[in-house]
Amino acid sequence: MSDERVRGFPAFGVTGARGRFARSWWGRAWLSAMEDTALDQRQLKQGRKYAAAGLVGPITVSPGRIAAVVDDVDGGPFRTELRLAELSEADWTRFLDRVASRAGHLAALLDRDMPHDLVEAADDAGVHLLPVIGDLDPECDCPGWELPCKHAAALSFQASWLLDADPFVLLLMRGKGEREIREELESRTAPREDFAAEDRTPGELPDLAGFQPAGAPSIPAAPGVPAEAFALLTANATAQAKALLAGEPWPGRRHDAVRLAAEFPSVAGRLGDGPGFRRAVAAWTYGGRAGLEVLDAPWTPPKTALAAARAALADVTDEEPVFDRNHCTVGGMQVRLDHQGQWHPYRLDGDAWWPAGTPETDPGLLLG
Repeated sequence: MSDERVRGFPAFGVTGARGRFARSWWGRAWLSAMEDTALDQRQLKQGRKYAAAGLVGPITVSPGRIAAVVDDVDGGPFRTELRLAELSEADWTRFLDRVASRAGHLAALLDRDMPHDLVEAADDAGVHLLPVIGDLDPECDCPGWELPCKHAAALSFQASWLLDADPFVLLLMRGKGEREIREELESRTAPREDFAAEDRTPGELPDLAGFQPAGAPSIPAAPGVPAEAFALLTANATAQAKALLAGEPWPGRRHDAVRLAAEFPSVAGRLGDGPGFRRAVAAWTYGGRAGLEVLDAPWTPPKTALAAARAALADVTDEEPVFDRNHCTVGGMQVRLDHQGQWHPYRLDGDAWWPAGTPETDPGLLLG
């Protein structure tokens, strides 16, 4: 096992009288897996106190295992670890294929974020990243018989803090280190070179810009298949070919369905349904691929971009904007920054934010 697959983290030290809860939703999912398995809630409470008191030493994370030495006011120290099953190579292939197929997922993961829909997409593929009840296996050489004992509980609390800062900790426990994951993702998203023809300048791509799939070819309807379906399939195949030749990752079936529903409204009902799908279609309609990504995957912009946005908004509103990563909320309006520097407007409808217009580089224009 290479050093890259064994990571060490310094002890947290004393964090306060009661410690802190996990801040990320995946950190909280980690704790839920431990808490739902616990047979004695008193051990959890004691473990949280031990975590807050800094009784957990430096933590080592490796595939299938997270370990530390935990001190005790009544004895110790004790060698403590939590075990989690590694993913199979087939599972890793399915998971990494899913990540590479969605630019938003890839950007979020590399930005140390784990979007809900990434985990849901992995679950749909039969790959379960987050532990559930019974997945975490605690071990400790203390004389206690509880599962988990207070030492394993303390380690689990601090492990959730590590996960807050870096979801690659969870992926390492599942079997692969960050460098290995990055290399495999790069191999999946690298431009393809096997399409170059002999009569083309090296690196030159075929020009598909003039090809209009809506008008050519003209294919009549077939029994049970309307003519519009053929136009839709042609448009989809052309878009995939352009992306492939440009070396862009093809984002997958949901991306296809959303884009085609936006471009062919008359068949949108056949491609998907429900508020989530309609929001995605609205996001694509207003902002294209960037609009869909900014709907699906929050990310952390540079501080300079947020400072510029704050200054622009100060010119058009007296309300104090609330920033949450690339989301900025002012009253009943929200704007979201994409990776190209465009702000996408959103309006609150019930308990959900809906795309509300085309993006602008100046967020003040969207709120003015």
